[in-house]
Amino acid sequence: VKIPGLGGWSEDPLWAGVYDWTVEHPRLGGAAWAIAIQSDLRRLYDAVAEVGTLPAGSRVLDVPCGGGVALRGLEVGQGVEYVAADISSSMLRRTTAAARERGVEDQVVPRVADVGDLPFDDTSFDLVLSFTGLHCFPDPARAVTEMMRVLKPGGVITGSAILNDTGIQHEPMRRGGRLAGLLGPGCDGIEIVQWLHGQGVTAPVLTRSGAMGYFRGVKTSG
Repeated sequence: VKIPGLGGWSEDPLWAGVYDWTVEHPRLGGAAWAIAIQSDLRRLYDAVAEVGTLPAGSRVLDVPCGGGVALRGLEVGQGVEYVAADISSSMLRRTTAAARERGVEDQVVPRVADVGDLPFDDTSFDLVLSFTGLHCFPDPARAVTEMMRVLKPGGVITGSAILNDTGIQHEPMRRGGRLAGLLGPGCDGIEIVQWLHGQGVTAPVLTRSGAMGYFRGVKTSG
């Protein structure tokens, strides 16, 4: 059952704008994250900064791109192809507007895409991003399989998710999110590590921060 008026991710839920605002306002947003989910927002900034280290000619997939918060890692004139993918056209419009504001619109390619069946070739991206996404997907294991399919050997997958195994204090938030149609079944930290390892990441890393978990790994096999 979905709470009327809030909308799911295929629409334009109220939470999308709140999330974007918190990320773009480090002081107040950081305080909000600390209070609401006991998480350090600076971990997100550190993770998306990896985008800015890529050389010209690299390809990045950001799924779900949402409102484009990961674009803060992309440098003006960097010369990469940044594919912003989302199931929602509204989210893609948000990302396009964010790219324009940051002066990186020439590098951003918006694509409507279902993470469970990505419309991209095998081994076609150097970096795959999925920030605050796995907990939204109806089948997070399938999403990881698809993201790893399109990642090149030697490429990096990195992202974050609200985890199911962070304690009873976060259970009301998880239940409320599912009731609102914003959260899917989710997953725990062990599952993320197992999925990544099963898809060719030799030593995936998971770092916990309150209700969130940040994951990163290098694909070592095709």
